[in-house]
Amino acid sequence: MIEENVILVNEKDEQIGLMPKLEAHEKAVLHRAFSVFILNDKNEIMLQQRAHHKYHSPLLWTNTCCSHQREGETNVEAGSRRLFEEMGFKAELKELFHFIYKAPFDNGLTEHELDHVMIGYYNDAPAINPEEVEDWKWMKIEDVKADIEKQPEIYTVWFKIIFDEFDHYLEDHKL
Repeated sequence: MIEENVILVNEKDEQIGLMPKLEAHEKAVLHRAFSVFILNDKNEIMLQQRAHHKYHSPLLWTNTCCSHQREGETNVEAGSRRLFEEMGFKAELKELFHFIYKAPFDNGLTEHELDHVMIGYYNDAPAINPEEVEDWKWMKIEDVKADIEKQPEIYTVWFKIIFDEFDHYLEDHKL
């Protein structure tokens, strides 16, 4: 399998190059990424548990899906593609905001991303891809916040950062 490239960016989200994904995570180079939050009509977030065989953060809970844009792909196109690849459904996505974060992993890799956060709505069960996703569940936003405080070790490093940004966004904006 050919390793995917990530889009290297500066702090203004201007593309400055391409790099293999693993190399970018080894060198902690800033690159473009996205995070999708799917909510249902009860204002619950669809969380996914990462597959047990993932090379980092296996079996940890995280947002509905996240990944990296491909060259020439818009943020929403990338989010829609990956949502379907991982969770098996399509939903109209809307970009809310972006921000930069840096999160080291225990295995020596580091996420250093300019992350575009998107939201979509869906009420049915997903058709999860077992290569990517172990399990899934709906959780109320306030329950996610409480659970992260109670047992942070069951969530991905980046989800804890992104969820905090998402939660603050929701406090300041009506969707």
